[in-house]
Amino acid sequence: MPRKIERETTITEQFSVTIPPAVRRAAGVEAGDTIRWQVDDDGSLSVEHRRQQYGAFDDLNAVDIGESTDAANDHDLGSREF
Repeated sequence: MPRKIERETTITEQFSVTIPPAVRRAAGVEAGDTIRWQVDDDGSLSVEHRRQQYGAFDDLNAVDIGESTDAANDHDLGSREF
């Protein structure tokens, strides 16, 4: 029978929380993963751990658009304020 792990976390004044080490280890939480929060109609809160995906674009082939690009600098062009 799997063991149940329960820990408490205090919510800071900035509404941040820290995932306790025992919970991180048991759930396999790593940096880059995300947490999805859900509040039901009755106010109950649930949390879903979503692992970071690696290699999601490994099977894609580059497309020659006839000009050089610099993804490190160009990827946020649409969100910059001028």
